[in-house]
Amino acid sequence: MHIVVIGTRGIPDILGGVETHCEQLYPRLCAMGHKVTVIRRTPYITDSNRIRQYKGIDLIDVYAPKKKSFEAIVHTFLAVIKARRLHPDVLHIHAIGPSIMTPLARLLAMKVVMTNHGPDYDRQKWGRLAKTILKTGERLGTRFSHRVIVISQVIADILRTRYGRTDTDLIYNGVQHPIKSTSTDYVRHIGLEPGKYIVAIGRFVKEKGFHDLIEAYHGLDAGEYKLAIAGDADHPDTYSESLKQQAEQAGVVLTGFIKGEKLNQLMSNATLFVIPSYHEGLPFSLLEAMSYDLDVAVSDIPANRLACLSPDDYFKTGDIASLTALIQRKLSQQATPRRYDLSDYDWDTIARKTADVYEAVLKKHKRK
Repeated sequence: MHIVVIGTRGIPDILGGVETHCEQLYPRLCAMGHKVTVIRRTPYITDSNRIRQYKGIDLIDVYAPKKKSFEAIVHTFLAVIKARRLHPDVLHIHAIGPSIMTPLARLLAMKVVMTNHGPDYDRQKWGRLAKTILKTGERLGTRFSHRVIVISQVIADILRTRYGRTDTDLIYNGVQHPIKSTSTDYVRHIGLEPGKYIVAIGRFVKEKGFHDLIEAYHGLDAGEYKLAIAGDADHPDTYSESLKQQAEQAGVVLTGFIKGEKLNQLMSNATLFVIPSYHEGLPFSLLEAMSYDLDVAVSDIPANRLACLSPDDYFKTGDIASLTALIQRKLSQQATPRRYDLSDYDWDTIARKTADVYEAVLKKHKRK
């Protein structure tokens, strides 16, 4: 079958949870014999990823304004029009913002699958209008998609309670088991000592809670342990600039966006991973940290409450004292390496389950 994918910024090597999801999922569907086309947003196309195909996936670039308030909705409208011309068997829309265009896709006689990656309107970066648009996207996507995939039970419960949709398909995000780096040249170059630092990863937006983490680190009796945060802002703003100033004053190492061997070294040589988020769908960074056998300190939001974690891994979200105490205890215990059961997050299983959803849509809603 032919699947056209929209809602993502694009692949490969574009930061974001949805982007990581698509980069892992769709090569596997291609390997299963399906044709996949991913429509990307032009502002994220650089000399390094200006390609037409990636691991069997066809890539098409469609205009998007590089302004966070309009980027997704303008691009998705144009992407739906483009998708119709490709005559897909299934149009797969990722995330609730782009799902506002689900009724348009249905009017154009396309079979639509939506993946709800989480209630993005809970993110602090959005104003009232943006939150309204995101909630509308969630409602329209839930109502008009032929099938709805959710990445956590928390999201399934939201859709059942708010919209009465009880037939969602729970398919988790996945994680690859890495080959850990045995090198330390990069981490030493940025001033870190292997086994003597805390690490966090993510975009510099308020809901990630890095300001809380830096404040907690500043109040720690950290001794020789340092804090490193890998990431940056997609759209630099007052918050991201103030966060960098806060980090500099606290002696935090900021790596910027990194990938490949640099990221592998950073994760392979860390002693503790912290995720202080106020909002997540199902965080890739947490799954990735667990795949590296890292001990973790995690905010107690519902999306972070994974079955393979212990109650002792959580701190009260937004509570600096709680976070500080947990990090202090974790460092004293030195629990890395640590083993987790990640069998529910296997990408090959996720790909098969996703293909089953597509097949069910085509079987139930055959073209007239």
